[in-house]
Amino acid sequence: MTNPQMAEKIRAGNGFIAALDQSGGSTPKSLRLYGVQDAQYSTDAEMFDLIHGMRARIVSSPAFTGERVIGAILFEMTMDREIGGKPSAKALWEDNGVVPFLKIDKGLEDVANGAQVLKPMPVLDELLKRAVDNGIFGTKARSVISAANETGIRSVVQQQFEVGNQVLAAGLVPIIEPEITIDIADKAEAEAILLTEITKALDTVPAGEQIMLKLTLPEVPNTYKSLCDDPRVMKVVALSGGYDRAEANRRLAQNTHMIASFSRALTEGLSFTQSDAEFNATLNATIADIHAASVAG
Repeated sequence: MTNPQMAEKIRAGNGFIAALDQSGGSTPKSLRLYGVQDAQYSTDAEMFDLIHGMRARIVSSPAFTGERVIGAILFEMTMDREIGGKPSAKALWEDNGVVPFLKIDKGLEDVANGAQVLKPMPVLDELLKRAVDNGIFGTKARSVISAANETGIRSVVQQQFEVGNQVLAAGLVPIIEPEITIDIADKAEAEAILLTEITKALDTVPAGEQIMLKLTLPEVPNTYKSLCDDPRVMKVVALSGGYDRAEANRRLAQNTHMIASFSRALTEGLSFTQSDAEFNATLNATIADIHAASVAG
C-alpha cells in the first residue's frame, strides 16, 4: 500500500520533484558541470562517492525542504547509502518532508523505429521489494523517442505501462517517462502521437490505481492537459531535457498543472568549489525559480 501522506503531497503538487538520479553513464558529465574534473578520481568507487557527496550536499541544504521540493528521484546506489546518518529515502521524508522515488531502469536498447525501449530488467521484482523496504514511494523508468514514428512510440508506451503495472503490483507508484528528444524536427508531431498512445494505454491501469507521467516540455502549451486531468494520473511532471533552466521554466509555466522534475536545470550553477553559503544561496535561488514555474499553471 502506498503511503497516503506521500500520495497527498504529490497530488497537491505544490512544488516540484528533484531528479537526483544521474546514473553511471551520465555521472562524469554531471561531475564536470559541478566543477569536478575527470582527473580528480581514478575509480568508479571514487566517482560514485563524489556524486553522492553532491547529492547529499543538495539534500542537506536548508533550501531543500518539502515546502518547495515535494519529491526526489534517487539512483539505486543513493538509496543504499545514507544522508546525515540515515538511509537516504528515510532522510528525505523524515528530515525534509520530500517524497522519495527510485530510478529502476537499466538503460536503453538500440534505436528501432525512431525509439529506444528499456533494456530487460530480470531482477525488477527484487529491486521493487528493496525499494518498499527502504521507504520508497514510487519509481521512474526512462525511454527515448527520437522521431514521430507511430510504431516506435507505441512500443515505448506499451512497454512502459507493462513495467508500470508491475510496479503498481509491488505497492509503488510508477513514473512513466517516454522522453522526446528536444531537437528533432518533428517534435510536435511526435508529441501528438505520444498523447494518443498514452491515452489508450491508460485503459490498462488497474481500477483504483494511479500512475505518474514524466514528459518532455511540449511545443504546443497544454498538449498534455487531458492527461493532467485524468483521474488515473496522480501527477504529470516535466523533464528539462537539455533546455537551460530559464527556457525550461518559461515553457513549464505555460503548461497548466504540470510541475518540474529537473536534473541538469536543478544543478545548474552549483559548484564543488563553492562555500556552503554560496552553494546554499545558489540552490535557494534555483529552487525558488523552479517552484514558481511549477505552480504558475
